[in-house]
Amino acid sequence: MRALSKISAGWWDYTTLDRSILDAAARITIDDLKKLERPGFRINLFSTYQEFYCAEALEYIACWKKATADNPCGICGPIGPTEQLPLVAQIVNETGLSLKNAHFWGMDEWALEDGKGGYKAADMNFPLGFAKADWDLCFSRIRPELRMPMENLHFPNGDLKAYEASYDAAKCLIMQGGQGETKHWAFNDPVPREGAYKDNPPTPEEYRKKGTRLVDLHPITLIQNARTSGGGTVQNVPSKAFTVGPVQTWKAGRVSIWHPGHHDNPFGMRLSTYMIANKIADSAVPMSLLSGHDDVVFNFYAPGFGVCDVEMH
Repeated sequence: MRALSKISAGWWDYTTLDRSILDAAARITIDDLKKLERPGFRINLFSTYQEFYCAEALEYIACWKKATADNPCGICGPIGPTEQLPLVAQIVNETGLSLKNAHFWGMDEWALEDGKGGYKAADMNFPLGFAKADWDLCFSRIRPELRMPMENLHFPNGDLKAYEASYDAAKCLIMQGGQGETKHWAFNDPVPREGAYKDNPPTPEEYRKKGTRLVDLHPITLIQNARTSGGGTVQNVPSKAFTVGPVQTWKAGRVSIWHPGHHDNPFGMRLSTYMIANKIADSAVPMSLLSGHDDVVFNFYAPGFGVCDVEMH
């Protein structure tokens, strides 16, 4: 029987892994990172935040520059990091890049009770809303004559089938993401430890069949989002969300994960890197499933990589 979670006994997460994996990951140093590259898994290091967020913003531009009437394409982007978003708008405006044929996918959105026993996606009035953040920090800042048509903005905030179908109507060249403390991308969290998954988490093959869906969020995800976006006010963080799934992720040409050093901790960044580098896939660490994708890039702000040494504070 696998270990119980040290975080929440009713859930799967990385603390249920064999200790040998955890200890091996903790030993990784910044000098080891590039040695963990392999075909299909590349690692970039940036020495300043300016370079880091500029490079992230330029991925948007590179994707959108390839969009034509005959080749509609774009990028799927995260909320977390967000610092790249104003830079994206500034570059579009300064270069006069028309986004007429470009597409953008938001990867997740909070789910709020609808008063009818169900859930609806957060709207533009919800302070923590992800579509709201994308609009406020990026798209509203792009000159109207350059901005993409509204129908080319895709968010999992209504008809989820239509959202999924948009990945077939236009090509998602890059799916960007950050890494949460549950080692998720988007809100692909580990699942509760119940029912068919009481003794073992879903197999990687089972988890990869998940599409865009409504999910329950792991307790540590709630705490993290309260910390990073609300000063710790966890009472304001919804416990459910709509998220892009692995099915859509595998339709993206590349998965590009950005580690600024303050979303996940030094150990978490090492763990997902170690597991992807060594093709160790376990759905208790959702990010590790990307070891099965053909083109994954991890981008690190090097000074934020930290250490896993004991430091008493």
